[in-house]
Formats: sequence, C-alpha cells, structure tokens
Amino acid sequence: MAVAASVLAAASCGGSSSNSGTTTLNWFIFNEPSGGVQEAAKKCSAASHGAYNIKFQYLPSQADAQREQLVRRLGAKDSSLDLLGLDVVWTGEFANAGWAEPVPQDVQAAVTKNVFPSVLKTAQFENKLYAVPIWSNTQLLWYRKDRVPHAPKTWAEMLQMAEKLGPAKGQIQVQANKYEGLVVWANAMITSAGTSFLAGPSKIALDERKTELALKTMGQFATSNVAPPNIDTSTEDTARLGFESGTSAFMINYPFVYPSAKSNAPDVFKQIAAAKYPQVDPNLPSKPPLGGINIAVSAYSKHKAKDFEAIKCLIQPQNQLAIAKAGGLPPVRSDVYDDPSLNKTVYPGFADLIKSSIQSAGARPSESPAYQDLSLAIQAGLHPTTGIDPKNPKATYDTLKSRVQDAIDRKGLL
Repeated sequence: MAVAASVLAAASCGGSSSNSGTTTLNWFIFNEPSGGVQEAAKKCSAASHGAYNIKFQYLPSQADAQREQLVRRLGAKDSSLDLLGLDVVWTGEFANAGWAEPVPQDVQAAVTKNVFPSVLKTAQFENKLYAVPIWSNTQLLWYRKDRVPHAPKTWAEMLQMAEKLGPAKGQIQVQANKYEGLVVWANAMITSAGTSFLAGPSKIALDERKTELALKTMGQFATSNVAPPNIDTSTEDTARLGFESGTSAFMINYPFVYPSAKSNAPDVFKQIAAAKYPQVDPNLPSKPPLGGINIAVSAYSKHKAKDFEAIKCLIQPQNQLAIAKAGGLPPVRSDVYDDPSLNKTVYPGFADLIKSSIQSAGARPSESPAYQDLSLAIQAGLHPTTGIDPKNPKATYDTLKSRVQDAIDRKGLL
C-alpha cells in the first residue's frame, strides 16, 4: 500500500482537463532527444482543435527503469496514465496483466495500414492488437570498405576476414554485456539459425541442432583474437567507440552509429559502409534484430476514445517521416520509405537496407507475458560469451534451455 500511495503522490500530473475543456492526455515515454516525437505531439494537439493536448511525462532513459515505473503506476491503477510508450518486448506482459487497452476494431485499419508484419507482430498478444507501432529499429553490419573488398555474407566469413586483418585492425564490435543487448544478439543469432526461443507464449522452442550452431558461432567469435578486449562488458556505445577508434573492421549496431562517426571520426566515416546482418547458416537468410516503440492506451485512462484519436494522428506517415528526419528512427510503414529524402539525407544510400532488414527481422519473444523473466534467464545462460566453448556448445545449450524453461514456469527469476 505504501508503494502504491507513493507512486500516486509522485505522479504530479495535474488534472485531466484544463479550464477551457481541452483534455490533457499524459504520454508516459522516455525523452527521445531529437525533438521529433515532441513536434508530432504538438502538431496533433493543434490539429485536434481543442479536443486534447498531449503532455509528456518523461520516463528514465534506461528501458528497465522505464518499465519499472510503468509497472508500479499501472499496478496502482493510476488513472493519470493515458498513452504508454512501450518497448516492443513489453506487449505480452502489459496485455496479459490487463494494463493495456485492446485497440478497438474500428481503429485498427487506420493504425495498421502498410505497417511491416514483423513490426505489427510485436504489438499483438494472443492474436489481438494491444498497441500501435510508431517507430522501429534494426541493426546492420557496418564495415570498413578500405580494409575488406566486400561485406561478408556469413559470420564465418566475417570471422575469417577479421582474423586475416588481425586484432589491430580487424576487431568485430558487438553487444555482449549482461543486459538486454545480449538478448538482442542471441535472439538474432538463434533465429538466423532457423529456430527461436519460444514456439508460443509459454512453450519453449530452441531446436537443439540449430541453437547449438548459433552458440558455436558466438563462441568462436567471442574466444577469438578479434573479439574486443571488453566484449563481456560491451554495449551499443562501447561498440560505436571501438569502431570509431580505428581498431575494428566490422560492427553490428543500430543506424545511430552513422551520424556519430561523421561527427566524431571523419576519417573512419569516409570508409564506413553498411550491409545486411550476416547469416549464421549459409543456407538460411539472416533475421536481423527488431527494436522500436509502440504506443498503448492505459486500461485505467479516463479518456480512451481521445487517446486512440491521438494515436491515429501521431502515427501518420508525415509524422513518421519527420521523426525519422529528426532522430534517425526508422518508420514502421513500408510506404514511408518511398520518400526519396530518406535515402538522400536520413539514411544516405541505405534506406532500402533498413527497410529490408525490418521486413525480414526476427523479433524477440514479446508474446511472452514473462518476458522480463525470460530476458534475465537468457542473460544468465549466456554471459559471459567468452565462456561459450565452441567445441562443446551443448553445455551452454543445456544451461540456456533449462533457464528459459524456468523463466516460462516463473521459478523465481525476478
């Protein structure tokens, strides 16, 4: 009770409507620094002609802290929450708990038009739509075109190229710290090998042969001399810095690294090129990671009809394009990529690559209502990746499978 009371007291969101009759819609989301999201909200508020005004209630920048605040407030049935900015992996948990309002049938056509099926799946739970995608994200293979003649097609080829260059110039940058980034990497490797963590909200998949191929590949790289010395604490930012330092020929990372290299390492920037996420099995297409944000309506909101009207406006193609231009956040609608400015200024020469990567992405198992438990289990089962023996991947497989099963069964992982 004390926690619930403190959460409600801390809300400090004011009333739900102003004296003029305009309804205030509180949007709980992290402070996306580019300003593109804020500008979209401002335009939608103005376009409502006084029906509503979207007010930001900023969550912490770290995803785990964002989720914790939302869970506490929703657990207290806090009616000050209207719009929820959800990481793509939270849908199952929030829907299963009854915290996210199902998207009404008469709204669905407007908010799902031309949305990539891979992205739309992250907004569903038990084949029902509980959230609306507003932006996506994916990882590409970034490489030095002055050091290798072409982009490698597979992880095995990339490792071979890197070892030929040696650790001074051929390091491969990834994200392998004990955090969500490791789950992203592992999921991409396992789905690219032709299997997945789950075969439904509460049923394990992890085909043994295919999973062991993914684990063997991870172990071969992590224990090689072209893995960065900090691999077991590596993140998106350490990978970026490692690539910008000039010691690396390859990097798996999000598109934010492109403008970063332009600003911070112009000599490296001149040689940077992008390619599709490498294959694990040479006979199967790769399944790049999928990230992004979906908007849900709180089940405890007192303004649900206006919440969904606001969402319909926020996800309009012109707003998705503006958000991409401001912060480099990839649109979720396929038709937005037809705008030539994306390939000219936002993603110079690689807009189609981002589009195809999102189309073929392998999403993390967001359908699981126990995703938080599952994520922790995967991290515990794989970290440190330098401990994965490429000659005996079955040992890691057995540990990983056991931990994932415990997470599904919710055996005390939180």
